[in-house]
Amino acid sequence: MAKKAWMERVKRGPKFKVRGYYRCQRCGRSRGTLRKFKLCRICFRELALRGRFPACVKPAGRSGDTR
Repeated sequence: MAKKAWMERVKRGPKFKVRGYYRCQRCGRSRGTLRKFKLCRICFRELALRGRFPACVKPAGRSGDTR
């Protein structure tokens, strides 16, 4: 319930512009958010692995490299 309340508060906008911060549009996570995609790192990775972003493709040459 708390996360829903925070999401509504973020939609409303801050009183001062400096107080605004980015949240994931998909899950509401505040940390680790990529501004360009408006997603957190976890949601971005899930969608990228599914192929939702055509520019983001896992490189084939480094699949088994553990360096």
